[in-house]
Amino acid sequence: MSLWDYWIEEALSKLHSLQLLRSLRPIYLRNEPQHPTNTTSSKSSFEDEFQVFDEMHPWDRSSVEIQISDATFQNWVHHISSSGDEADSSGHVLADSETGECPRLFKKLLLFSGNDYLGLSSHPTIGKAAAKAALKHGMGPRGSALICGYTNYHRLLESCLADLKNKEDCLLCPTGFAANMAVMVTLGNVSSLLASGSKPLEHERVAIFSDAFNHASIIDGIRLAQRQSSCTLKKKVVVTDSLFSMDGDFAPMTELVKLRKKHRFLLVIDDVSKTLDDSVQGEKKWHMLMTLFLVEAHGTFVCGKNGGGVAEEFNCEKDIDICVGTLSKAVGCHGGFIACRQLLYILLPYIPFLVLFSNNVTITIIRLVLFFGHKKWKQLIQSRGRSFIFSTASPVPVVAASHAGVIVARKETWRRKAIWERVQDFRNLTGIPITSHIISLIIGSEEKALEASQHLLRSGFHVTAIRPPTVPPNSCRLRVTLSAAHTRNDLVSLTDALSRCIDLKEISVNGSSYAYARM
Repeated sequence: MSLWDYWIEEALSKLHSLQLLRSLRPIYLRNEPQHPTNTTSSKSSFEDEFQVFDEMHPWDRSSVEIQISDATFQNWVHHISSSGDEADSSGHVLADSETGECPRLFKKLLLFSGNDYLGLSSHPTIGKAAAKAALKHGMGPRGSALICGYTNYHRLLESCLADLKNKEDCLLCPTGFAANMAVMVTLGNVSSLLASGSKPLEHERVAIFSDAFNHASIIDGIRLAQRQSSCTLKKKVVVTDSLFSMDGDFAPMTELVKLRKKHRFLLVIDDVSKTLDDSVQGEKKWHMLMTLFLVEAHGTFVCGKNGGGVAEEFNCEKDIDICVGTLSKAVGCHGGFIACRQLLYILLPYIPFLVLFSNNVTITIIRLVLFFGHKKWKQLIQSRGRSFIFSTASPVPVVAASHAGVIVARKETWRRKAIWERVQDFRNLTGIPITSHIISLIIGSEEKALEASQHLLRSGFHVTAIRPPTVPPNSCRLRVTLSAAHTRNDLVSLTDALSRCIDLKEISVNGSSYAYARM
């Protein structure tokens, strides 16, 4: 049994003694959905109820073809602040129009800044699943998951996601932000639960080493977890991304797994930074066995043969203990999840010996192992993850849509092929050796980045300028994201517009997918 497994067992034992273990008790909504059995044939028959397609259809384009009001367009072009109230007047114009079209009052744009990587937000099967659930159950029970918001719909989606990530169980969260926060805060709680006194002593704390460019949800979670960056502490966690949302480069998964085995740390991955390796390699005396987290928002369903994400792509799923993901990007829906592995059962053969020579705490741990089985991490997170505990559960129609989205994303494999073809198209058209569907063109100053974004807007493209505090000063950029709903002709038009505002030939690549551009 690894030390982290042991610490989680102890933490659960403490919660059990304090009567603070929390349980999920699903409310069963009749008729839908029917959970498939474990047999391959029945599962296949169940999934066949969801209509899928083998090529792009007109509705897919609605995920990248958008329109904004002329007032919004003018404010954006002239960099005038807006609170979004232009939508009110545009709504009245639409209501007065017999055709529903006002070409003089609206500007059509091609979206190159969204996160709907597979173009599933407009898929009819997903829309029908949401509508069917809404007609049958409305929004479903409204409350936190631990009170009344958790239903058989939620449980079915959790099972589907656990299967996708090759994990034994899964915890559904209202957002990906909440999922990351719940994991980080739970890690911090381990030190408090295992403290010998009312507060953890210095050596009892959890040291969390986080990459400077991690997502805000990880950073905020670490702050709440009372981060201690000390190599003298026994409980250590390294946190990083699997694919950077603002830079587009992948984590060196193979190297990270090797480092995990060598230095034996708890590793939480979201999207990686190149500075991580030096900080890890510089520490030679980390005294714990390893557990590995993967937190991937931008790789799930885009990477891997089955859409399992970055871990599947790099063939290291077995080395991942917990995977945090989102349903609001490639799935085209909303929500987050935490997929958990089974804790090690090495302790079980030694139960007779431990019963003879151990104290009451160890006996309680053994009982928890036998009772809760593989649900250790899930049980701990649902009992201590405040962003999960105190959030209202996702509405049933959203959960039903997400479940349909997961099935469609796995079955319509042409979408994954299409997005990687667009990545290759961008490489060929620009000569920039990007490695993912997220392309970061660093301009430098805010003024120049805004100027480039406004030029693209006038050219018919929705590409926003990313500025501080999202990115560091003087690294303002154009963040271009590709979708399976884009075509090669879209890329030709975009790169032509880009070449008129930045010198693509002068771009020098730093890392793998983000580049410095000269105006």
